[in-house]
Parts: sequence; structure tokens; C-alpha cells
Amino acid sequence: MQVPQPARILVVANRTAATPGLLEEVRTRARRGHASFHLVVPAMPRGLHRVVDPEVTGRLEAEQNLEAALPKLRAASGVEVTGEVGDSNPNAAIADAMNVIGFDEIIVSTLPARLSRWARMDLVSHARGYEVPVTHVDPDAIDACFVPRAVGRRERRSDVGRIAANGRPTPSVAAR
Repeated sequence: MQVPQPARILVVANRTAATPGLLEEVRTRARRGHASFHLVVPAMPRGLHRVVDPEVTGRLEAEQNLEAALPKLRAASGVEVTGEVGDSNPNAAIADAMNVIGFDEIIVSTLPARLSRWARMDLVSHARGYEVPVTHVDPDAIDACFVPRAVGRRERRSDVGRIAANGRPTPSVAAR
């Protein structure tokens, strides 16, 4: 009798790699059957680092995200989870993983659409081009405390510290 091979699942995430929404998706997928998971964190720099020193800064942040996420993904899945820092272009990072290792499924975790470069580049549609099942983790499931709240034009920088954990201004800020 042949032992079935586990489904090989590619997980693509960066800043959302250890968020509750992704962890729940991995937990759910692991319950459906024998699976192995591999996390790819594209080395995408943010802000001015995209221009000044994109490779170094993007790679350092991606390594930190990978290191923080792997133990949580292992706990959620109940199996060993491997991982790597991928290309700074998330499309190329997926292509590299699919061509070198090959996967049976892809899970893509993004920030909410208003904050996500991956949503603007339509990364999920690109992943579907590999003709394997693709799951896009619902951005609304991401822990709201993880995503920094944008500072509005009318808010002074001194007010930023008075933003409640739910992202809403405290009464003293709202009254202004």
C-alpha cells in the first residue's frame, strides 16, 4: 500500500505572515488533510528604501517577518513549516518557488486593498495562472492592530499617540 504524499502548499506573505487570518487559514487547510507548508516572504522594501537601498532593507525586513512567522505557522499547522526570503518582486518570488519546488496549492495573504501593493499588482490573479487552487486570505481577517493607522492631514503628529487600539481617535482627539 502506497502512503499518499502530502499536498505541498506555498504560502506567500510578508507583513501579514504571522497574522491571525493567515494562521487560521493554515490551521483550516491542515485539518483538511495531510499537507506540508512552505512560506515565501518576498523581500519588498517599503517607503524611501525602495529607492535608496531596496535589496538590503527589503531582505532584512523579510527575514524578520519570516523568523517571526515560522513558529506560529508550525503551531497552527501542526507540522514542520519551511520558509525562505524570496525575490523582491512577489510575482517572481512565486515563479521561483513554483519552478524550483513545485506546489499543489497557493495561499496568498495580503494587506487590506487600500494598503496593498500586491492588490494593485493583482498578485492573486497572477498566482491563479499556475493552474493550482489559490486561496486569498481575507484582508478583513487581519489583526487590525497589526496594520498601522494612516495619519490624517488634520491630525498633528502629537495626536498619533492618542489613537486607541481599535484605530479610532480617543475622545480628546475626536473633539478637535
